[in-house]
Amino acid sequence: MKNLERKTVAILATNGFEESELIEPKKALEKADTDVHIVSLNKEDIRGWTDGNWSKETIKVDKTIDEVTQDEYNALVLPDGLINPDVLRRNEHAVNFVKSFFEKRKPEAAICHGPWLLAEADVLRGRKITSFNSIKTDMKNAGAYWVDEEVVVDEGLVTSRSPKDLPAFCEKLVEEVYEGKHEMQTA
Repeated sequence: MKNLERKTVAILATNGFEESELIEPKKALEKADTDVHIVSLNKEDIRGWTDGNWSKETIKVDKTIDEVTQDEYNALVLPDGLINPDVLRRNEHAVNFVKSFFEKRKPEAAICHGPWLLAEADVLRGRKITSFNSIKTDMKNAGAYWVDEEVVVDEGLVTSRSPKDLPAFCEKLVEEVYEGKHEMQTA
């Protein structure tokens, strides 16, 4: 993997995230010497979802959405978990945080239902993406060109469909963070 020394990535999540879709990207980024911060709605530890049940372990929150700006980060990751993106897209600060990465042309990555936040931030118009199949109509209605592929990269935006795509998703995530800003990425 490429060395991402001195890069800092935010993972935006709350209770109900898909455990593997937060843990695996976090591990891949940390293996590439990246600082990773878990950003959430409040300081309480968050609990994921795995195999149809709440996870046994919790994840420590590093910062709240009210404490951060995109200026502190090189990239943003949006994990799945049906509950997670649905709660986050109802929070104005979370939506503005997502949109701010596009405004500064910084890489973002979203997997499964994570693109719901991208739709809410109104940054999908004209973008090629993928997501979990059940939200493809939402993605198309948000102006995206939706495809059924393992991983899609469109000017710094990395998307994948489900946990089975995590190896390809993590590889492209690390690559895009390493490449940095993309001049063609727009909000």
